[in-house]
Amino acid sequence: MVVARQRARDAGAGLRALVVDDEAPALAELRWLLEQDARVGQVCAAGSSEQALRLLDTVLFDVVFCDIRMPGLDGLGLARVLARFSERPQVVFVTAYDRHAIDAFEVRATDYLLKPVRPERLGEAVRRVLDAAGSRNTAPADDDETIAVELGGVTRFVHRSEVTYVIAHGDYVRLYTATESHLLRVPLTTLEQRWAAAGFVRIHRSALVALGAVDELRSDEGRCSVRIGERVLAVSRRHTRELRDRLVRAASPGRDPSRGRERAT
Repeated sequence: MVVARQRARDAGAGLRALVVDDEAPALAELRWLLEQDARVGQVCAAGSSEQALRLLDTVLFDVVFCDIRMPGLDGLGLARVLARFSERPQVVFVTAYDRHAIDAFEVRATDYLLKPVRPERLGEAVRRVLDAAGSRNTAPADDDETIAVELGGVTRFVHRSEVTYVIAHGDYVRLYTATESHLLRVPLTTLEQRWAAAGFVRIHRSALVALGAVDELRSDEGRCSVRIGERVLAVSRRHTRELRDRLVRAASPGRDPSRGRERAT
């Protein structure tokens, strides 16, 4: 008999979390830390991915905190199974190894924590889970990708919607947000294809921009450029027409008039 997953929850109950780790001390410690966070409600534990899947068949969890290296089905395998759920819980990896960050990006993990877990870093992960849950509720049609990046020796995740433009650096790219930049090992052409539907367009052989971040389209003696914040980026001749067309199509009556307008010169 299939048991229906529990869905009822009090409005102020907090996150429902599942912790998965084959090492009992690590499992107990992470469970205890989560129980100290007022934003977290119920916390369940599983010593293997198989046990976790049995729990996930009966309980609707908001987030799964799981180790990566486990006997049998490992954490990455568990995340791939969860990706097929109609109501997929978020995944936060908790591991002693930093080399799986790119794999975590591929399975769209919300965060990536290194053992031993610091309480303040775990608190940041809970905040990210809550923020992502809020984005799902307010904009369910927006499948915002997360990208694993290294900053000061710490792996963190940046939302694609935060990225305003991308500059190629050989086999790497540098992602720019409103406040910082991050180096990522991926070809620019890969991001161009993957992010085209999200409003990113090629403006130069080495540059990709988010249409919604363009403040001005400038034309001066046949040379075209765009302004994004304080940065001005050149637009190659071969990409000028497509960029103009995309900006016009992106415009709407309800859009901020400062976005994507062409400045008279």
